[in-house]
Formats: sequence, structure tokens, C-alpha cells
Amino acid sequence: MGELYISAHPLIQHKLTIMRDKHTDSKDFRGLLREISTLMVYELTQNLPLEETETETPIKKMKGVKINGKDLAVIPILRAGLGMVDGLLYLIPTAKVGHIGLYREPQTHNPVTYYCKLPPDIDRSTAILVDPMLATGGSASDAIKI
Repeated sequence: MGELYISAHPLIQHKLTIMRDKHTDSKDFRGLLREISTLMVYELTQNLPLEETETETPIKKMKGVKINGKDLAVIPILRAGLGMVDGLLYLIPTAKVGHIGLYREPQTHNPVTYYCKLPPDIDRSTAILVDPMLATGGSASDAIKI
């Protein structure tokens, strides 16, 4: 199973408070969600493995490092998770995107998957599952199993 990371970053906490304010309109809410998502992906990617690469600068060739963005996938849980995708892709534009649609059956509360489209190589990718609607964690847990 994946790792759980809880951010206590002051900017994220500040923006969450504004976002939760009943006076925050829809436009500002979406902007704050995008900003929070960008700050979160910055934090959660701090331990991604790097690979050595050679690049040519205006002066000479040099060795550097890069992350392999093609091995990263952003998977929003529909629909609420869609609001977080742009913030993540802002910093990782080469990440692949998939989608998982889940809902809870009203009587049994069992998960029902109504849509699932994942990148073909998801089993070899580092997946970042996003959903801002976390209550019990049941949908996130089910999405991880998928």
C-alpha cells in the first residue's frame, strides 16, 4: 500500500482556512485548491529518485540529475479530485493522468466503481492519488486497491 503524508506546512494550513470560510466564492475556492495541490505535490515529491543525465549548457556539457516524469501518474478520484490535477501538473507536466470513479452504495455503503481509466503502465509508475473529499478514507483505500 502507499504512504500517507500529512502536511503541517503553514501556507497549506493558511489556504485551507480561507478555503473553508463560508464567504469564499467558487472562483477563489478553485484557485485555492489548485494552489494547495501545487504546494502538496512539492512536498510529497521531495524523495523521488533522481537519475543522472548529461546536458549541454551555453558554456559546456555537464552532468545533472532529473526525475523521470514519465514514470509518474496523477489519478484523481472523480469528480472532486479533478480540481487538484492542474496544481500537480503545473510542477510535473509530463505526468500521466488516469481517472477512478467511485461512489458508495446508499444501503450497504459498499464501494461501486463506475469508471476506471488508468495509464497502461500504471504497475510501473509512481501514482499520486488525489481526492480532497476525505471522510473515512474508504474511497481512497478502495482506489488504492484498484
